[in-house]
Amino acid sequence: MRYLLFTPYAPLASWGDVAVGEFRPSFNYPSRSAVLGLLGAALGLDRGDEDAHEALHIGYGVAVAVYEDGRLLRDYHTAQVPGTSSMKGRPHRTRADELAVLRDDLNTILSTRDYRQDAVNLICLWSKADPARWTLDELNAALNEPRFVLYLGRKSCPPALPLNPEIVEADDIQAALAQTEPRLEKLAAQLVRKMPLTLRRVAWEDGAKPGYQVTFSVPRKDDVRSRRRWQFGDRAEHVALIAPEDLAIEDDA
Repeated sequence: MRYLLFTPYAPLASWGDVAVGEFRPSFNYPSRSAVLGLLGAALGLDRGDEDAHEALHIGYGVAVAVYEDGRLLRDYHTAQVPGTSSMKGRPHRTRADELAVLRDDLNTILSTRDYRQDAVNLICLWSKADPARWTLDELNAALNEPRFVLYLGRKSCPPALPLNPEIVEADDIQAALAQTEPRLEKLAAQLVRKMPLTLRRVAWEDGAKPGYQVTFSVPRKDDVRSRRRWQFGDRAEHVALIAPEDLAIEDDA
């Protein structure tokens, strides 16, 4: 089986979790919707192209290997925006245009936003549909030369290093990850904050061939239903804890 591997790294990343009100948390590793959104940007897909995003949704499986969770950064965020009703019939193309429309009628929004610092994850992707709309080779080419600017969860989080996508052949996810040692050694040498990269856990979706024994399964609300309407559904995610300290925590629990 063929797998597409790539490493999204940035000093700051934010992998959206369920957000209620002014609190915007981040999961500690990439969600399925974030990975597919990254691929959509690399391919140059418009957010309103529902057919193309549906093809990504049904066409590919996603697994995430976590090497470094990263440290939590919590930002108290303020922003000014005009009211929604005030903007009706007032076209604007940029943030500056939006603020210039009604400078005396702005609302201040307060929010708390979470980021992960120096997190290191390896994405493993495979085709589920036969045929999928894009081959893994086409996705590989798009990640090397993306059509849109890529960012890791928020526009303030652009990748700090190339994604270095590569395609490997393996019997399962575990065998595919076993072929990544040279990639990880190179990545560790490039990081600003030197850190040992040890596989801590692997998460995958239903229908995958993991090669790992499931430690636990959890629900995730990151299954894309509509990019245009920003709607997501539930799915099951299966996790294998690899690092000894993670296993010890799980045993204590």
